[in-house]
Amino acid sequence: MATIKVLPPALRNKISAGEVVERPASVVKELIENSVDAGATDIRIEVSHGGKQMIRVSDNGRGMQKEDALLCFERHATSKLVDETGLFDIRTLGFRGEALPSIASVSRVKLVTGIKGSSAGVSLEIAGGEVKGIKDSSFAGTSITASDIFFNTPARKKFLKRDSTELFHIMDAFTKEAVARHEISFSLFTDGREAMVFPKASGPRERILQVFGPEFLDGLIEIGADEDHMRLTALISNGSNFRKSRSHQFVFVNTRPVRDQTVSSALYKAYEGILPGGSHPVFFLFLELDPGKVDFNVHPTKREVRFEEKERIYRFIYGRAREAVRGERSRYAAHFAQMPGMTVQATQDRLSSPSASAVTLVSENEPLPYRPVLPFIYLGETFVAVSGVGGLTVIDHHAAHERILYEKFLRRIDLGSYQLLFPAQIKLSHKESRLILENRDLLSDFGIEVDDFGHDVLTIRALPSALEGADLRSVLSDAAEAMLEGVRPGRSLKETIAARIACHSSVRGREILNQEELSRLLSDLEKTEHPDQCPHGRPTRLFFSLDDLKKMFKRK
Repeated sequence: MATIKVLPPALRNKISAGEVVERPASVVKELIENSVDAGATDIRIEVSHGGKQMIRVSDNGRGMQKEDALLCFERHATSKLVDETGLFDIRTLGFRGEALPSIASVSRVKLVTGIKGSSAGVSLEIAGGEVKGIKDSSFAGTSITASDIFFNTPARKKFLKRDSTELFHIMDAFTKEAVARHEISFSLFTDGREAMVFPKASGPRERILQVFGPEFLDGLIEIGADEDHMRLTALISNGSNFRKSRSHQFVFVNTRPVRDQTVSSALYKAYEGILPGGSHPVFFLFLELDPGKVDFNVHPTKREVRFEEKERIYRFIYGRAREAVRGERSRYAAHFAQMPGMTVQATQDRLSSPSASAVTLVSENEPLPYRPVLPFIYLGETFVAVSGVGGLTVIDHHAAHERILYEKFLRRIDLGSYQLLFPAQIKLSHKESRLILENRDLLSDFGIEVDDFGHDVLTIRALPSALEGADLRSVLSDAAEAMLEGVRPGRSLKETIAARIACHSSVRGREILNQEELSRLLSDLEKTEHPDQCPHGRPTRLFFSLDDLKKMFKRK
């Protein structure tokens, strides 16, 4: 008896759904892209209970006639691909014919559609992949409702997160699609309330302004370039606008949101010498090229691509991005080149002053007690100080200050929280503002008082003194990202947020502290529970004994 069997269609569709429909946000993405391919200029999305209960995507696109409405739920049925040659000239977002049957196999679907200018339309209901009802309905465009996601696959349903988490993933998918297509108006309604509305924009810059606000846009440099059938439009970080996460990085190839290491690596390379360790640039990159030079048929959800001329694309993006940030890089280099001269002279002045310590040599036989007034020398982004047991201690003062502030935030000591005379207003993305407002009590423990001003604008009424002069938008944006990512084992959400805020509050690597500030820093570091590591696990200081130094110089 044969052991190999052909799987029944219903089971094949559920297996396909496991690849295409990962969570409610996947349904939103696929349905939006169908609307885009249908020529829609207005797309409306409605969700309830994080999309688990209901998702509805309505558009004013071409619509379908009855025969097509029935066929569109058949697996590998598509109007976008005719023969094999079309696989190498993809000009639409969808082409596999897997999305609708996959969605229909794990939910209850209602499709209402009709051709523009025609009074005849159709309403179709499907549950678990089976047609349950069909009738005539007058409608122009298309509206698809998917309810009870994974109702017939409880093993997959239990892996869904809470409603708010699934909603944030929907907002991410919605935002990517809206940024990719500025010429289309998008609106999102959650549980009956308006969440985000983006009217048709004149270009990527205006759409980014709509989504993230003017302050966010001010930190970006715009790039435009053409080269031999390639066109690049990008908005990327200026020399001081960096983040602690990759949450604001978007790549679009022929308007399709994708992830690609070639593109990302080219952009990171462009910031070489500027980007601080542990930081990431913001970028919105739109690349248009010959469809025959890129393969979108790599992943079921089309999230990854394969370039025919990967090296050429890398050089093109890197070259244009490098030119755009060259001015910032030159200013940084000039500043960095001046630092050694300034600090060496400052050190020499201290050594020659009457009040300077006379002990500038370390005796092998007499351990030198550490005194904060001992001279120190800055070396780039670190400084060197004489150790209390004879030797050298190299300290990263940014990491050291992070540790101090982190423990102050957690213990709520010496925060110096104060009310702002003129409350600050910060616009965030809708997802970020919701996260901050949901966790405002946690932020209040850190001395940050936040109110909802409306339309994703937050009012900051009080701050800890450590955040005076900080980029509040970046602080709150990074805090929101940490809230969404969740916590790693062994660390609470409060500890995670405290680490993010401490990083924004601490002194930058290139800031030069005076003797009094440095002495206070070293004293405060000694009072912490874990003085040798910053909250992210990086060392704050490294000690080299006399024996270590001798070995380095082959003296022992």
